[in-house]
Amino acid sequence: MIAVLAVLAITAVLAPAIITWLGRRGFYVLALAPFFGLIWVFANWPDEANGIRTESITWVPALEMNIDLRFDTLAAIMSVLVLGVGALVLCYCAEYFTETRRRVAGFGGEMVAFAGAMFGLVCSDNMLVLYIFWELTTVLSFLLVGFYAVRATSRRAATQALLVTTAGGLAMLVGIVILGEVAGTFSMSEIVANPPSGISVTVAIVLILIGALSKSAIFPFHFWLPGAMAAPTPVSAYLHAAAMVKAGIYLVARLAPGFSHLVSWQIMVVGLGMVTMLLGGFRSLREYDLKLVLAFGTVSQLGFLMVLVGIGDANVAMAGLTMLVAHAFFKASLFMVVGIVDHSTGTRDLRKLARLGLEAPWLAAIATLAAASMAGLPITLGFVGKETAFAEIWDTGALNAWQGPVVVIVLVVGSTLTVAYSLRFLWGAFGRKRKTAPSPAVARLHKPNAAFLIPAGVLAVAGVVAGPLAGPIGELFEPYAETLPNYGEEIVHLALWHGFNLPLALTAIAVVAGTALFALVRELGRLGFVKPALGNADRIYDAVLRGADTVSVNLTRNTQRGSLPLTQGIIVVTLVLLPTIVLFLGSRNDLVLEGFDTPIQAVIGGIMVASAIAATVLRNRLAAVLLVGATGYSCGVLFALHGAPDLALTQFLVETLTLVIFVLVLRKLPAEAETRHATGFKPLRALLGLAFGAVLVLVGLFAAGARNTIPMASELPYAAYKYGNGSNTVNVLLVDIRAWDTLGEISVLLVAATGVASMVFRHRRFGAAPSVADATRKKAPRTEYDGSQLFGERTTWLRGSDFRDPRHRSMVLEATTRLIFPTMIVLSLYFFYAGHNAPGGGFAGGLTMGLALVLRYLAGGRYELGEAIPIDAGRILGIGLGLSVGTAVASVFMGAPALSSATIELTLPIFGDVKLVTALFFDLGVYFIVVGLVLDVLRSLGARLDEDAPRVRRASQEVSV
Repeated sequence: MIAVLAVLAITAVLAPAIITWLGRRGFYVLALAPFFGLIWVFANWPDEANGIRTESITWVPALEMNIDLRFDTLAAIMSVLVLGVGALVLCYCAEYFTETRRRVAGFGGEMVAFAGAMFGLVCSDNMLVLYIFWELTTVLSFLLVGFYAVRATSRRAATQALLVTTAGGLAMLVGIVILGEVAGTFSMSEIVANPPSGISVTVAIVLILIGALSKSAIFPFHFWLPGAMAAPTPVSAYLHAAAMVKAGIYLVARLAPGFSHLVSWQIMVVGLGMVTMLLGGFRSLREYDLKLVLAFGTVSQLGFLMVLVGIGDANVAMAGLTMLVAHAFFKASLFMVVGIVDHSTGTRDLRKLARLGLEAPWLAAIATLAAASMAGLPITLGFVGKETAFAEIWDTGALNAWQGPVVVIVLVVGSTLTVAYSLRFLWGAFGRKRKTAPSPAVARLHKPNAAFLIPAGVLAVAGVVAGPLAGPIGELFEPYAETLPNYGEEIVHLALWHGFNLPLALTAIAVVAGTALFALVRELGRLGFVKPALGNADRIYDAVLRGADTVSVNLTRNTQRGSLPLTQGIIVVTLVLLPTIVLFLGSRNDLVLEGFDTPIQAVIGGIMVASAIAATVLRNRLAAVLLVGATGYSCGVLFALHGAPDLALTQFLVETLTLVIFVLVLRKLPAEAETRHATGFKPLRALLGLAFGAVLVLVGLFAAGARNTIPMASELPYAAYKYGNGSNTVNVLLVDIRAWDTLGEISVLLVAATGVASMVFRHRRFGAAPSVADATRKKAPRTEYDGSQLFGERTTWLRGSDFRDPRHRSMVLEATTRLIFPTMIVLSLYFFYAGHNAPGGGFAGGLTMGLALVLRYLAGGRYELGEAIPIDAGRILGIGLGLSVGTAVASVFMGAPALSSATIELTLPIFGDVKLVTALFFDLGVYFIVVGLVLDVLRSLGARLDEDAPRVRRASQEVSV
C-alpha cells in the first residue's frame, strides 16, 4: 500500500513535466500509475490466501498519529473503483483536452494526486490519518472544480464545494477526537470491533456522519454537487461518480457494523438518504442540461446507496456494495458520454440535440448500455443490486416490521424517478425529435474517434457483463457482509435471476411507472414548478453566507472601531471574565496561600509594584520605559534567588535589549506625550488592570494548588543528563527534548525580524549596514560644533564615529567600547559553548553578541555597525535557520528521529577528553538567528532612521519656511 501511494505521489509531482513534454498523450503515461495500483489490488485481494494486509509507519506515537493502513474487502472494492476508473478517466483526458497549456499540465498532477488521496483514505485504519486524506481530497477537489478559474461560475462552484465539505470535515474531526478519546484508540477496526457506548459516542457519531453526508451530497448538503458540474467533464466522471462522493458512502459502510443500531444513525443515514433519493430524482426531471440531469441523478443514487450501506444488515449490505460498483460504472460512463456530446456538438442542452443517435451510433449504444444499468433493467449489474435491495429490505431485522416495507416503497418511487430521468437523458441526447434533418448542433457534428469512446465503452460494457457474473462478484463482497449482523438469515448469494417474486414485480412496477412518467414529462417539457415549492438550496446557501458576512461586519464594527483602548479593553475583559467563570463553575482544589520565604522577596516585590504604578503615571516616555525595565530586572533577580541562573541570565539580557530597542524608537518621538493625548486618571482602565493582575495571580495559585503528584520538573535534571548529555536542564530542553518548539519559535523570530525591517525599509530590504568605506565613497562630511567641515586631528577610537556629529560623540564611551567589545565577544562564545552544562546557550550567547553590537552602534553610529559586521542580516538569519533545519534533516538521514542528538567523544592532544553533543549545531543556528535579529533591528530602527533623519529635518525646515 505504501508503495502504491509512493508511486501515485511521485507521478503526481512529475505529471506537469510529463504532459509538457509529451503533450496530451502524456495522460496515457499518467494512467500507468493508477493501473499499477489496480494490478497490486488484484494481486493482493484479501481472500483466504492473502488475508487482511496491514502496514504501519510510526509517526508521532504519543498522539497516536501512526500511519496505519489496512487492506480488507471494503478497501479493496473501493480501491478498484478509485484506481480503475481513475486510469480510464486519465486516458479519456488525452482526447478531451485539445491543447496542453500549463493549467492542463497541472490538472493531470491534481488528478493523480486525488487518486492517491482517495486510495490512502480507503486504506487508512487510523481515523486521524483518514481525516488528513479526507481533507486532501477536499483541497484537490477545490482545485479541480475551479479549473476554469477565469469563469465566475467555476470559482463559485469550487468555493461552494470547499466550504460545504470543509465544514462537514471539521465537524467530523471533532467527532473523531471524541470517539477516539472515549474508545481509548483511534484505530477504526478496533473501534468497530468493540464499539463503545454512551452519550459522548452518540454525539461523536452524529458529528462524523455530518462529515460523511456533506461529502456524499446528502440532503441538506446536496446542492454543492450540481454546482460542481462547472468542472471539466473528466472531473465529474471521476470525482462525482466514482471517487470523492463515494467517500461518505465508504465511511458509513465502514462504521455500520458497530453503530448502525443507533437511532440517530437511522434518522440521519436512512431517513435523509430516502429524502435525497426522491429530491434528486425529482430535480433531474426539471433540468435541460444533460450534465445537470446526471448530476441530480447522482444525488438521487447517492441517497439510495446511503440507505443500503447504512441499514446495518448483512444482506442489504450485499445489495449496497453491488450498487456501489454499478453506480461507478454507469455514472462515470455517462458523464464521459456527455463530455463527448459537448465536444462533438458544442452543446449539452437536450433541446438543441436531435437525431444524434443516428449520426453517432456507437456513442448512443454506449449511453444506452450505461443508462440501462442506471435504470436497473434486466441483465445489468444495476438490476442485480436493485432487486437484491428490494428483496432484503422488505423483511430485514435491522428495521421494525412496518419500517422495512415503507423503505422499500420509497425506494420503488425513487427507482421510478430513476427510470424516468434515464429515458429522458437518452431521448434528450440521442432521440429523433425531428422527422427529417438533425438539429443545427448535430449537423455540425465532428464524430469522436475510437480512443475517445473506449474509456466510456469499457465502463458501460462492464456494467452489463457484470450482471451475469453476479455470483462470482458476490463472493468477493461476502467477507465485508459477514462483519454485519444477519439477523438469523444466511448471507444472500448474488444472482441474475431469482425467479418470479415480489422484488421482480417491484422492479417491473418501477420500469413501467418510470416510462409513463417520462412520457408525461416529455409532453410537459419538464416536471415540477416554475418556482420550487421547497425553496432553492443555492439561495439558502447564499443567504447563509450573507448572514455570516453581516454578523461579521456588525461584530467587527462594534469591537474594532480603530480605538486602541477599546480593542485592548475588549481583550482584557475577555481574559478576565472567561478564566474566572470557568474557574468557579468547574471543579477546583482548595486554595492554600503561603507567605514570602525570605524578606528579600517582599523587598523585590515592592520594587516591582512601585515601578509598575509609577510607569502608569509618569508622562516622560523614557522614564516610564526605564521603570518597566526595572520590573523585568527584578523578575530576573527572583529567578536567580530561586536557583534558576539560566533564566535569570536570559531575563537580564532580554530586558537590556528591549530597553535599547525602546530607546532607539523613543529618540525619534517627543520626550513627553502632548497634552491633547493625555488620558488622565481613568477609573475603568485602572479597574481592568487590577482585575487582570488579580486573575493571573488567582489562576496561578489554583494551578499550583491543583498539583497532586510529584512534578515532572523533578525528573528533568536526570533526564537532561542521561538522554541529552548535558547538566544545564534549560538548555537541554531547548535544543534536545523540546527542540521542535524551539525550531518553531526561532522561525517566528525570523519572520518578525523580516517583517519589521521590511516595513521600515519599504523598498530595498537586503544589504549590509553602511560601513566606513561607504561613507568615504559618498564623501560623508564630519562636522564641527558650528557645522563647518572637519577632516581629522582627533583621536579615533572607533572608525565609524568620525562621521558622527561631535555633539553626539563620547570619548569615554568610544574608548570603553574599544576595550569591552572583544571581551563581550569572548563572553558570548563562552555562553554558547558552555551552555549545555552551565548557564548560557545559543540564545544567551546570541543576546550577549547582540548587546556587543548595540554598544558598537551607540558608541560609533551607523557606519560603525557596518564595520562590526559587514554582512547582511538576512544572510545571518538564513544561515541560522539553515543550521537548525539541517540538524533535523541530518538526524533523519542518519536513521534517527528528527532533531535527536548524538554524543561524540574525542581525545585531543592538548585538551584531553572532549565530549561533543550534536545539539551544539542546532544551538549554533539559534545563536546566528538571535544575532541576525539584533542586527536587523539595529539596521532598521537605528541606522535606517539615522539615515532618514537629515531628510526629515530638511523637509520640516522647508515647510516652516
